[in-house]
Amino acid sequence: MKFIIDIFVAIFAILLIIVVMLQNSKDDINDAFNGSKSELFKEQKVRGVELFMQRATAALAVIFVALVIVSVLLHTSFR
Repeated sequence: MKFIIDIFVAIFAILLIIVVMLQNSKDDINDAFNGSKSELFKEQKVRGVELFMQRATAALAVIFVALVIVSVLLHTSFR
């Protein structure tokens, strides 16, 4: 049972990495060097694919943390 949880932890870790890497960055690398930040799109509402990616990231992160906690509890209780 505890090894099945470990497999799920690995799968959700990989899925979480993939979902985070697929998201677009809202910051430009040039902003880091010249100190300017565009305020034009600061309050723009997230829609479509970006909204789905944000929700998927949050859901995967919650599931990943819960699985890690369950995995730790299972591994420490069987010693």
